[in-house]
Amino acid sequence: MKKMMMAAALAVVAGGVAAQTTDTLKKIKDSGSITLGTRESSGALAFTLGDGKYTGFHTEMAERIVADLQKQLGTKIAIKYQPVTSQNRIPLVQNGTVDLECGSTTNNAARQKDVAFAVTTYVEEVRIAVKANSGINSIAQLTGKKVATTTGTTSVQTLRKHERAAGVNFEEVYGKDHADAFLLLESGRADAFVMDGQILAGNISKSKNPADFKIVGEVLSVEPIACMLRKGDTAFKTAVDDSIKGMIKSGDLAKLYDKWFMQPIPPSNTKVGLPLSEATKAAWANPNDKPMEDYAKK
Repeated sequence: MKKMMMAAALAVVAGGVAAQTTDTLKKIKDSGSITLGTRESSGALAFTLGDGKYTGFHTEMAERIVADLQKQLGTKIAIKYQPVTSQNRIPLVQNGTVDLECGSTTNNAARQKDVAFAVTTYVEEVRIAVKANSGINSIAQLTGKKVATTTGTTSVQTLRKHERAAGVNFEEVYGKDHADAFLLLESGRADAFVMDGQILAGNISKSKNPADFKIVGEVLSVEPIACMLRKGDTAFKTAVDDSIKGMIKSGDLAKLYDKWFMQPIPPSNTKVGLPLSEATKAAWANPNDKPMEDYAKK
């Protein structure tokens, strides 16, 4: 009985939290603050500099969204940064801990059942990195080669499912993390590294000789990345979307992209060197919150 009463009490509390946080704009105005969910190591999109400092393309974009919210609400808004992980980001948005998460979250149909997404601001492409002198320029040329990827990711499965990979036989080798997988390529123990383009570019930029590597071949999959917010809060989503659309229209989002992906960035002052993709350009040209499943349709 006690367990049932406790469960009922928790349900009421959870329901109360959900009800209180549905109107995020009111919550922000009343508290004078907003909690931004960010990532600690999501490449140039969002990362930490240590000592509670967070930065990156999506983090700075979120800060500009807050500046627009200040104008809309007519009040000063303090920013609280909440680092999130792949495992806890959705629950923290749902329960009201995080008001807006701008990191590296893929907008997909399954997640849209639990949360809402702002318009897409970055489109990730899974690609292939090889040594510049390898002669490899396409999936077909991976036959008989060793292909590295990171344990726990789906990049090699994505490669195998690609229509142009039919009849292409290669050996899979695994790194325990992205840096380890890149080391397999760098040391010659792998002929290619398959992963998100941004991660490939980031590892190349930090290598001893970036010119020794190149990103090649067909795009293996396309994933729209967007800021995440609570489901059913139309007013807040509209405010966030309008801010992003304003940055797109003014050219400020393109300038931010250039700053974080084409210019030297902290802490190592190296360039990621990943030009704006055609897929991201298309998403900016027609702002939308379509899930990745729509990108897979032919």
